[in-house]
Amino acid sequence: MKRILTALALLAATTTSSFAQDDDAFVTFKVLKPEVARVAAVAAMESCREQGYQVGVMVVDRFGIPQVYVRDRFAGLHVFETARRKAWTAVSFRTSTLDLATITAPGEMMAGIRELSEPLALGGGLMIEAAGSIVAGIGVSGAPGPDIDERCAQDGIDAILDDIAF
Repeated sequence: MKRILTALALLAATTTSSFAQDDDAFVTFKVLKPEVARVAAVAAMESCREQGYQVGVMVVDRFGIPQVYVRDRFAGLHVFETARRKAWTAVSFRTSTLDLATITAPGEMMAGIRELSEPLALGGGLMIEAAGSIVAGIGVSGAPGPDIDERCAQDGIDAILDDIAF
């Protein structure tokens, strides 16, 4: 009988603590350090440069707030805004902007997203995920195609994989 009471007490204690966490007034989350975000941005820019393209790269935190921006010497003036919006869109809609371009095409059910002022359904924006959570977004703009922008963004993420694997 004593063992049963001890087991029940232990069960109640562990159940209560998990419920207590649910009732906590705070949440915790992870975001990239600026130094890591910079490594991703520079790696993405250099990837495009090696292919002969001049781009701008923006890394935003999980909330879409800019952390790092780098721009190659001859990248166009528009790349700041488009890279920022691509990164913001990826974290906001939790999908790559190349995929978002497909599901928001004219005639598709989600086409109305293109009517909003901030989202940019144009490839080159990706989420940066670690341990199942979004920790940042990266947007690349300036290559001659959105698929190339996205490949460079992925190269930026690949450059920090060892830093964010936990």
